[in-house]
Amino acid sequence: MLLLQGCATVASPDARDPMESFNRGVFSFNDGLDRVVLKPTARAYQATLPDWARKGVGNFFNNLEDVWSALNNGLQLRGQEMGDSIGRVMVNSTLGLGGLIDVASDLSIDRHPANFGLTLGRWGVSPGPYLVLPLLGPATLREVAALPIDQQGSLITHVPDEATRTTLTLTNVVDTRARYLRAGDVVDGAALDRYSFTRDAYLQRQRNADYDGDPPPEEGTEP
Repeated sequence: MLLLQGCATVASPDARDPMESFNRGVFSFNDGLDRVVLKPTARAYQATLPDWARKGVGNFFNNLEDVWSALNNGLQLRGQEMGDSIGRVMVNSTLGLGGLIDVASDLSIDRHPANFGLTLGRWGVSPGPYLVLPLLGPATLREVAALPIDQQGSLITHVPDEATRTTLTLTNVVDTRARYLRAGDVVDGAALDRYSFTRDAYLQRQRNADYDGDPPPEEGTEP
C-alpha cells in the first residue's frame, strides 16, 4: 500500500483519495472490461430473459444476502433490522419458493442490507482511503479489510460443487450489472469526469450508510 501511495501524482488530490493516479488506472481497466465484456453480456441477458424471470433471479440472490445481513445487523445491535432480515429469509425461503418470489416485501418486511464492512463502520472504524479494486470496483480500505470475512459470509462461497458455485457467481454479477444499465447510461451522459462522479457518489452513499441516513456535516461544510 505504501508503494502504491507513491504512485499518486495528481496535482490537487482529494484528501479521501490519496492514490488517485493508481485508482484512475484501475478504473480505466475496469471500465474497458465492462464496455467490452460485462455490459454487452448484461444487455444480452436483459434482452433474452423476460422481466419476471430477471426479477426472480434478483430475488433469489437478495434472499441469500439477507442471511448475512441478519448476522451483521445483530452484530450492530440493531434488533429490528436483524428480526426483519431473519423474517425475510424464513418467509421467502418457504412461501417464496426458495427466494424466487419476494413475499416478505408484500408483507411489508423491509430489507436491511448489511455486510461486515458496514458493521466495522457502525463500530466506529473509519473508512480509510478510497480504493478502486481490479474487477471489484470502488471500495475503501475498511471494506478491503472486511472483504475476506464478507466472502466467507456469502452462502455461494460454501456451495460444494465448483461448477455450480461459479455459475451462481457469474449469474449474480451479470444480473446485478443488468439492473444498473440505466444508471450507467445516466452517468455516461451527465458526468464530465466519470471517475470523480463515481468516487463522490460512492463515498457519499457509504457515509449515509455509516450514519444510518443522517450523517453529521463534513469538515469544511456548514451544518
